[in-house]
Amino acid sequence: MYVPDATSSTTCTSTRLSSPSTGGRLSVLLEDQDRRRWDRSAIRRGRAALDRATAAGRGLGPYGLQAAIAACHAAAPSVAETDWESIVLLYEALGRVAPSPVVELNRAVAVAMASGPQQALDLVDDLAATGRLSGSHLLPTVRGELLTRLGRTTEARAELELAARLCRNARERSVLLRKAAALS
Repeated sequence: MYVPDATSSTTCTSTRLSSPSTGGRLSVLLEDQDRRRWDRSAIRRGRAALDRATAAGRGLGPYGLQAAIAACHAAAPSVAETDWESIVLLYEALGRVAPSPVVELNRAVAVAMASGPQQALDLVDDLAATGRLSGSHLLPTVRGELLTRLGRTTEARAELELAARLCRNARERSVLLRKAAALS
């Protein structure tokens, strides 16, 4: 079991970006966030902590790798300008030091952004075949998004509706149902 040292814990905590919400309304998706409203002071502190952890020369553990992923997002002025290739590599490293189906799913999302939705869908389908995320809304959510990007709207709608049925968070469920309805 990995036990983080003080440096890696601080790195992760300082770099983590909170997802802003719209009060009592829907959560704001990453691509819809106004990055000008992100806490630049917290981002600078997180980046400095990540730089210190990297300079220590011991390699980054799971928290440091997650911080590096967050730093890539924070450095980009928009989703389109994000260094998705680096994020793919960071998720590959994270998958080696802290393997999990959620890490694999997040890597697939990064692959979609870096290389296109078909390559990512192949990864997601391979993950689905393992059954390691059965019962979770995360996998059908990602599948639905990828199928949407591929123009396969009937399949996408079915995946997003499945994700909504599996989702326990009312705000996320509402977003999923809205996306599914938009495909009708």
